[in-house]
Amino acid sequence: MLKIRLRRVGRKKQPSYRVVVAESTSPRDGRFVEVVGFYNPRTEPETIQVKEDRILYWLSVGAQPSNSMAKLLTKIGTLDRFSRLKAGEALEALVAEAEAAAAERDSQISPKTSNVVVQAASGKTEVESPVEGA
Repeated sequence: MLKIRLRRVGRKKQPSYRVVVAESTSPRDGRFVEVVGFYNPRTEPETIQVKEDRILYWLSVGAQPSNSMAKLLTKIGTLDRFSRLKAGEALEALVAEAEAAAAERDSQISPKTSNVVVQAASGKTEVESPVEGA
């Protein structure tokens, strides 16, 4: 059975996690099928970034989230969107709604305290640094 779970990465006593789809019998940091996001609990506020369309796909083919991932997916609204997908709503509309929610979450981060990661449609990732003295 496939699980959507956290895979620990990072240095000793400085954890960050990748959100992965893995076979339930594989070790925590072992073999996985696909990386679908990341989670960093050490930032203020904590950073959660997932590929919403891939999460919805894996949930639709039967992957089960672990307890910790279920809490995180509930927090960002993905499980609610999945129940709406099962009820018949269009996947494109749900993904657009998720992107808008992620942009709103990112805009609530104070620009003086952290960097904001912007992923363009072309696939390039740019980091916007906070403006000093603004």
